[in-house]
Amino acid sequence: MRALLILYFTNFIGWDDNLSTAIYHTFVALCYLTPILGAVVADSWLGKFKTIVFLSIVYTFGQVITAVSSISDLTEHSQDGISSNISVHVGLCMCGLILIALGTGGIKPCVSAFGGDQFEEGQEKQRNRFFSIFYLAINAGSFLSTIITPMLRVQQCGIHSKQSCYPLAFGVPAALMAVALIVFVIGSGMYKKVKPQGNILAKVVKCIGFAIKNRFRHRSKEFPKREHWLDWAKEKYDERLISQIKMVTRVMFLYIPLPMFWALFDQQGSRWTLQATTMSGKIGAIEIQPDQMQTVNAILIIIMVPIVDAVVYPLIAKCGLNFTSLKKMTVGMFLASMAFVVAAIVQVEIDKTLPVFPKGNEAQIKVLNIGNNIMTVSLPGEPVTLNPITSTENFMNFDVNKLANITISSAGSQNTPVTYNFKQGKRHTLLVWNSTQYRVVEDGLDQKPEKGENGIRFVNTFENSINITMNGKVYENIASHNASEYQFFPFGTKTFQINSTVFPPHCKTEFTSPYLEYGSAFTYVIKKNESHPECPAWQGFIDIAPNTVNMALQIPQYFLLTCGEVVFSVTGLEFSYSQAPSNMKSVLQAGWLLTVAVGNIIVLIVAGAGQFSEQWAEYILFAALLLVVCIIFAIMARFYTYINPAEIEAQFDEDEKKKSIENNQDPTLGPISQTQI
Repeated sequence: MRALLILYFTNFIGWDDNLSTAIYHTFVALCYLTPILGAVVADSWLGKFKTIVFLSIVYTFGQVITAVSSISDLTEHSQDGISSNISVHVGLCMCGLILIALGTGGIKPCVSAFGGDQFEEGQEKQRNRFFSIFYLAINAGSFLSTIITPMLRVQQCGIHSKQSCYPLAFGVPAALMAVALIVFVIGSGMYKKVKPQGNILAKVVKCIGFAIKNRFRHRSKEFPKREHWLDWAKEKYDERLISQIKMVTRVMFLYIPLPMFWALFDQQGSRWTLQATTMSGKIGAIEIQPDQMQTVNAILIIIMVPIVDAVVYPLIAKCGLNFTSLKKMTVGMFLASMAFVVAAIVQVEIDKTLPVFPKGNEAQIKVLNIGNNIMTVSLPGEPVTLNPITSTENFMNFDVNKLANITISSAGSQNTPVTYNFKQGKRHTLLVWNSTQYRVVEDGLDQKPEKGENGIRFVNTFENSINITMNGKVYENIASHNASEYQFFPFGTKTFQINSTVFPPHCKTEFTSPYLEYGSAFTYVIKKNESHPECPAWQGFIDIAPNTVNMALQIPQYFLLTCGEVVFSVTGLEFSYSQAPSNMKSVLQAGWLLTVAVGNIIVLIVAGAGQFSEQWAEYILFAALLLVVCIIFAIMARFYTYINPAEIEAQFDEDEKKKSIENNQDPTLGPISQTQI
């Protein structure tokens, strides 16, 4: 569902890139904050199985509500494809996303921990293999969704007007989630279900609070120091609980630097997708959408997890290297940092090909002669002569304060001044058709068309207004010697129909555009047919050239990030489970997921506070931050001692048995026999 979420925000709801990115990362952060709630419910009251079932129902309802929010016909009263009350859609969408965040967040720590619970002591190798397969399964689903969901999105659907089919794209994941829930429940009798052990989180908080308070009370030098600050809770809490909390706090301390990895990783769904919209999606014979580039991550995960698990790790072990979990995670962070260096290099290449737009006090002008005479236009320092139905090659930059003396003329006529208040920071098209008549059109585009689409507008040179329909989109009442607004289309050839009462029945009025690539904009001039002047013909002019940097250049950055993810994320899941006491497996999994939430909050802070004029600079900043964090984490990992919680808990069980035996023994009876024990 996340594969198309940012495009839904920008294209359907109409938010700009920055707001869409902010809402996207807020949603992702919420999805990784709620695991704490799910973990508490699972470990304390319901158990993991029931928590997964109940919160999956909430999850499914959220998916359904999000799908409903994308139905434009809910508020489309004018039947023109434009919602008359977008706030209804925003409200429903936010409700749906909150329910999804609650559902997916609630089950996240439980699913992985519930899987780990199915293994007995001594099955560590099998449990490690399970976490790899579990991660593989997640990414197999991600792979399918990032291919299929955009395909569903580009379908045209709607009762009154045809639009991108977001209801179908959101509805299919909702249906599949319901099916997944049913399959999971059917297997209920096959699962090993660990019973919840009371409100463990409350005990943990109280124990930590008492230890801090007790340490503060005994801060004078007359009281001897204790080995660990949690040992100050021994007056009230048993040693088993204190030991379990020590295990958790030691791991949680290691988690402090980890959010920086996720701050970079989750940008492939936002910034990297937006980067892809300024690139060409034609890779050989294949053509892909910008949001389908995320598929590369899922494909590489499916390939790399088995290779790393079955080939790379055994080879490292044979070389005699002790490649511990924390060392793997350090390498993963370094690789992610390098991925963003590559992304910055790609961005520099993209920036070289982007069109120049007016900045500051500048305005841009393009002259288009739509008349039958040769026209001369005197621009500041640049007189331009144009033949009929031709234009200047590019938009020209001018200081807005120097545009007061533009004139137009033709052979044998006087100069006619152009009186228009040109706006700074905007593009303008000057339409001229004789020595005394002109029109200045303010272009709607001040950036590349979004999402790799192509902008098309029409100019009418006939004396009567015309209507044009292009691939289901209508350009209504284009006035004589005037231009329409741009409308946007995906790649491919498009057919358009020109309609007017003045065209005789024998005229050809249906035409086909050239192949549209990615991120271009064109002006199509509807002119008189040279052989049949009563009939229409057309001629196209480039306003913005299509993208030339290929999306294939993103593959190296995806490869590095995926390699980092395999050695970081899979290892982190298994490490979190293996180092957690039996009654806090879900809590520590939730702590691991909490690092993802904090990572997304970091993106919001850095992107919001930085406001970089160059996108490559933001990529370099993130790469540098992660590299620093990677070094800090490596130092912290150097001093971490691995433990086996099961062994420690078994020792406590043994000690409790001995104490129980000693407490039940009657001194007058002598030693207890083995039979009595």
